[in-house]
Amino acid sequence: MLALFRRRTPHRPDRPPSVGWHRSASGPPLTAGQIRGRRFSPARRGLDPAEVYAFLHRVAGELAATRRDLVTVTEENVRIKRAPRSWQARFAPGARR
Repeated sequence: MLALFRRRTPHRPDRPPSVGWHRSASGPPLTAGQIRGRRFSPARRGLDPAEVYAFLHRVAGELAATRRDLVTVTEENVRIKRAPRSWQARFAPGARR
């Protein structure tokens, strides 16, 4: 019973265990174009292809928007981290003006 709660992969001391959990081990992250272009073989009984492709386009659009937001947030993060250093360099005691 306790075996169910044990880690299946050993902890790597060079990074926290949660880093990279969302990445696929099979290759690089999917792009919105790969999702939109994915095709499935026809099946006699299965899902409606139009619904599947509509869903894939929605997922691809959300992925593209999320990646744009990530770039924006990353740039904002860099700007916010630089602001105190810039202020300190200009107004801290002993700083040249």
